This record gives sequence, C-alpha cells and structure tokens, in this order.
Amino acid sequence: MIKNMLKNQTKPDPHIPPIAVFVFIIFLVGAIKAALLLEFLGFSDLVIAATVLAINGIGTYFLFALKVANQWEKAVVLRLGKFRGLRGPGMFWILPIVDTIPTWIDHRVMVTPFSAQKTLTKDTVPVDVDAVLFWVVWDAEKAALEVEDYKSAVDWAAQTALRDIIGRMMLADILVGRSVIDQELQQVIDERTTPWGVTVQSVEIRDIVIPQDLEDAMSRQAQAERERQARVILGESEKQIAASFAEASRAYQNNPTALHLRAMNMLFEGLKEKGALVIVPSSAVDTMNLGGMSGIVAMAKQYEENHEKP
Repeated sequence: MIKNMLKNQTKPDPHIPPIAVFVFIIFLVGAIKAALLLEFLGFSDLVIAATVLAINGIGTYFLFALKVANQWEKAVVLRLGKFRGLRGPGMFWILPIVDTIPTWIDHRVMVTPFSAQKTLTKDTVPVDVDAVLFWVVWDAEKAALEVEDYKSAVDWAAQTALRDIIGRMMLADILVGRSVIDQELQQVIDERTTPWGVTVQSVEIRDIVIPQDLEDAMSRQAQAERERQARVILGESEKQIAASFAEASRAYQNNPTALHLRAMNMLFEGLKEKGALVIVPSSAVDTMNLGGMSGIVAMAKQYEENHEKP
C-alpha cells in the first residue's frame, strides 16, 4: 500500500501541459544566465538572489497557472472551495493556490460492463446476467457537484436496476425477451442518472447463465417437444394416406376391371426385378385372378432369359 502511495505521489500530473513545462525551463535557464550576468557585473548576492527568485517565480506561475484541456474534456474550477466555472477544451488559466481543479469531466461515450450474479427470478431460479452500459455526461457541472463519484454511481445504479428487473420477471421471459429488458433497463437507469448530468444511450445484455441442471432439463424438454411434434406430423400423414386409400377403394369398388388391371400392374412391377420376392395373399389371388397372371409373367420372363442366352 505504501508503495502505491509513493508511486501515485511521484506520478506527474497528466494535466500539466508540455508547453507549461517548456516555459518553466526557459525561465529557469534565464534565471541562471541572469545570475551569472549580474555576478559578472559585480552586483551583490542579495540582488542576484532576488532576481533569480523573481524569474523562477514567474516560471513557476506559468507552470501551475497554464492548463490545457483536451477536446473531449471539461475542467471544473473551484475558487476557494466555491464553483467558479467550467474551462476547456483548449488552453486556459487559473490562479495557483486560489483556484483548484478537483475533477476533469470526460464527455466521450463511456462503456461500463456490469453484472448481476446469483439473482433470483420471479420463479426462484438463480441466474447470472452480464450486460454493457453505454452512457455519456451531458452536464459536467452536475456530474461534478451533485454526486461524489459519478462513474461509480452509474455502475451501482446499473447493477441495482438489473437485479430489480430480474427479480420481477420469469425465467422464460428473460431468456426470450432480451430486447425488452434492454429497453426497460435503459429507462430505469436513465431516470436515476439524469439528476447527475448523465444520460444512458443504450443497454445491451451480453449473456444469461442458468444452472447446468436446469439447462439440461430444458434441453430434454425441448427434445421431447420436438419428438411430440414429429409424431403429430406422422399421424397427420397417416390420416391423409388412409383417406387417399379410402377414396381409391371407392373408385375401384364399382369397377372390377380397373381393380384387376391395377393388381396386374403391381404384380408385374414386383416380378420384373431379378431376385424379387412378392408375397400375395391367397384371397387376392382368388378374387383378382392373380395366379394366372403370375404364371403368364413367369413364362414371359423365362422366355426373355432363354433368348438372352447365346
């Protein structure tokens, strides 16, 4: 901890611009040259010391009074503890010792990841939800004066809002309604952060993690549902096929000749393949005279085979 404190103390101020350091070095070199010149001219040590101190004082004033804010920054200036105003972007001046800059406000879009771990849904299911918050400071004065640390405040507001929304929703609604959660989160967080000069641009849910046992159970449930739908579709297909056969039977009922032709065609298609075995019920052989037809087909096939041999 002591090492971190010493490191922070020795770290240079990032908001001391290089131009201020350059001017300070110029005055420091000028003070050295002025001291040498005054000593060469025979002035007393008191005059030389006063001259060096005056030149160094001017250089020190430039070092601490000259500030530069980047294009996306605003500096909050306090004079003797009271709000003086906002400065930047660009170069500006302050009064050292009297004026202080406790906060530099960044006006760029900020990205804050946050999460809600082991939060119970409305149906008492623990879930882990990760999200990303996109926000921006639109009023630097409020962000500096109305809240101690606006970045931490936005982070905690987002986490509490996410936990509150998860606790009011069912697990199924959370899994299928990410866009709804995003919109509701944006509205809730924006209402909380608006008094701090912060507006929320968007919220995006990155991941929703549920217990592994529940995930396996939901997977089995989905598989069972797909199997049920497949069986329903198969049953509907069987019904349609049965209806087609019933309609065909009504067409053949009063037309035995067509039925015999259809039977002979089916038998011929089955017997024309080499090595094919066709099982025909005896009732069908008697009623449709298939025995004679099968003999004719067999004789025809034997005749073709004999003529094919050399």
